[in-house]
Amino acid sequence: MDEFKNISIDKKASILYDGHITSRSLIFEDGTRKTLGIMLPGKYELNSIHREVMKIRCGELEVLLPAEKWKTFTAPQSFEIPPNSKFTLKVSSLVDYCCSFIK
Repeated sequence: MDEFKNISIDKKASILYDGHITSRSLIFEDGTRKTLGIMLPGKYELNSIHREVMKIRCGELEVLLPAEKWKTFTAPQSFEIPPNSKFTLKVSSLVDYCCSFIK
């Protein structure tokens, strides 16, 4: 899906790793939330609170999830991040992504 309708946008950007990861939150009428963002090449360690589904819209990255081996994902692939976990990303080229948060 390339377009969302009937949403609110949080104008304040989430900026991590000195601007190498940026995103903005979209809030839907039913209260669900997604973020749209960009990741520049680099290695990053992140944490999840809720279950997340990360859809890669362009680019490529490697992901190390808890108790798993490194896996490579290229657009238009997606992967799931378990709740309350720490994970590592190795971004090899600019990544445009959409992350869905599932409570």
